[in-house]
Amino acid sequence: MVGFKATDMPPTATVKFLGAGTAACIADLITFPLDTAKVRLQIQGESQGPVRTAASAQYRGVLGTILTMVRTEGPRSLYNGLVAGLQRQMSFASVRIGLYDSVKQFYTKGSEHAGIGSRLLAGSTTGALAVAVAQPTDVVKVRFQAQVRAGSGRRYQSTVEAYKTIAHEEGFRGLWKGTSPNVARNAIVNCAELVTYDLIKDALLKANLMTDDLPCHFTSAFGAGFCTTVIASPVDVVKTRYMNSALGQYHSAGHCALTMLRKEGLRAFYKGFMPSFLRLGSWNVVMFVTYEQLKRALMAAYASREAPF
Repeated sequence: MVGFKATDMPPTATVKFLGAGTAACIADLITFPLDTAKVRLQIQGESQGPVRTAASAQYRGVLGTILTMVRTEGPRSLYNGLVAGLQRQMSFASVRIGLYDSVKQFYTKGSEHAGIGSRLLAGSTTGALAVAVAQPTDVVKVRFQAQVRAGSGRRYQSTVEAYKTIAHEEGFRGLWKGTSPNVARNAIVNCAELVTYDLIKDALLKANLMTDDLPCHFTSAFGAGFCTTVIASPVDVVKTRYMNSALGQYHSAGHCALTMLRKEGLRAFYKGFMPSFLRLGSWNVVMFVTYEQLKRALMAAYASREAPF
């Protein structure tokens, strides 16, 4: 990212890769209940067919959804799919965030002055590449978050069982279900998230409004979270429903979107907007602030190891 002084040792690609994955896992641990609430709200109103989910429950708002889940399924239900979520973040964020600067430099041929086009291209590239790596973990995470924790609504007992069951019942392609909408979503999310963060931070530093420290990182991350939610919510809802659907329920992601539009109207594409914003906003703040600090801590440790005296 922008903002390092000329006297600072820039972080290596390895430091960015590991730092991004670790920071994303920390952010997920803190914000996961909001993500689960978002999924429940997104699938609400959907025809369930043979898939047993919690979609028939009446959830109202973020707090109402969380309280309903705690009351009917217990507090642990808020962390349904956490293991798959952490697996996803460690592989997914490492690629889409950790490799962003390297890909951006590739497109600009090493130039320090990256235009908006190069930033958008880099964000789209790493976002799509990350999906290719981590799609099965995303499918399992969504399935866990959508299922009722107790009783007959429970589809999977463990993360490993979920991978095996999906592969057995739906074939290898089942683990890659929703790849197309997820590629679209994450290309959009990555561009909105990373490019917005990059641009806001760059503008704040160039205008001397802030220095490259925690308040600057917080402001940039919050702005990035809001922009990302507004842009990516429709694709995110389609992705969630398509990944969670039974075999044959939808012919494609496009069919899923058209079914939503026909049966529920345009507002369906922004179901779960508030938990999406609360989750993305808080996730961005925690992730980027942690990422920036981890990069510096790792580089400081590397420098002290190279020059102990």
